[in-house]
Amino acid sequence: MKPVIGITMGDAAGIGPEIIVKALAHEEVYQICRPVVIGDAKILERVKPIVESNANINIINNPADGIYEYGTIDVIDLDLLPIDLPYGEVSSIAGDAAFQFIAKSIELAKDGKIDSICTAPLNKEALHKGGHMYPGHTEILADLTDTEDFSMMLTTPNLKVIHLTTHMGLIDAINSINPERTYKVVKLAHETLSRAGFDNPRIAVCGINPHAGENGLFGYGEEEEKLQPGIEQAQAEGINVAGPLPADTLFFRAGRGDFDIVVACYHDQGHAPIKVMGIEDGVNITVGLKGGIIRTSVDHGTAFDIAGKNIAAEQSMLAAIHSAIELAPKK
Repeated sequence: MKPVIGITMGDAAGIGPEIIVKALAHEEVYQICRPVVIGDAKILERVKPIVESNANINIINNPADGIYEYGTIDVIDLDLLPIDLPYGEVSSIAGDAAFQFIAKSIELAKDGKIDSICTAPLNKEALHKGGHMYPGHTEILADLTDTEDFSMMLTTPNLKVIHLTTHMGLIDAINSINPERTYKVVKLAHETLSRAGFDNPRIAVCGINPHAGENGLFGYGEEEEKLQPGIEQAQAEGINVAGPLPADTLFFRAGRGDFDIVVACYHDQGHAPIKVMGIEDGVNITVGLKGGIIRTSVDHGTAFDIAGKNIAAEQSMLAAIHSAIELAPKK
């Protein structure tokens, strides 16, 4: 069965509604999934003439009621926004609505009514003005699913990367890595890809130091102290994981198909190869959410400066939809 992908509209003052309608103008999307928008029907109607769409907006209450045919956009309409919401302006109303779209998508995912969540961008200032004091999507998703152990995964068509640490300084990142975190992230990678249908996923862990320390030549034994015990614990459970391996060659090997996913130790170690190999097709994914919920996201912001002008491209949204399909639990 084609997976049901819940697409949240994000901040409606930005480009989210435009790129959703543009993405759903691609017939192949309907050939590989059943997309349902979680947002505001009147805003989608307002966008149609801007992006020159003739799609029919079909309001439903339950994903099971969707038509899921090319030319029709099924939408669960929360009806939270005014039709004259200004484009390109920070709005508490739009910020609150963006939060409610996410909350509804989590409710549907928990109930098994959608198989993955794909998010259009939100604006953090608007989110805060709307009364929701989160740094962004990931923290909302973790809070509403009562999840403590989660990780960021980035993907391009030829590379998947999951991170031990992300938004912290390099010294702090290295200090925060420990065998337990290494084990948990390796296991997250294994479980996520296994649910997505990968047979015995091939996982590789980057070293922290040049040449993965080269047997103590570089660094102070970080690989042996912080990585190796976690890797060995995963291996003892039958997880197909190798490492620590030198990062300078590992990403090349993964890109040519030697591994299904790479575990990066810190932000730039994982982000830089992803950006080089496909910045326009990059997708940000939250994994490890309770219930096995997968969330994918476009790799850009709300772009208030071009909202409502039919300038925004839908490429990243299409890539996020494809990743949501690929990682959706197989039935």
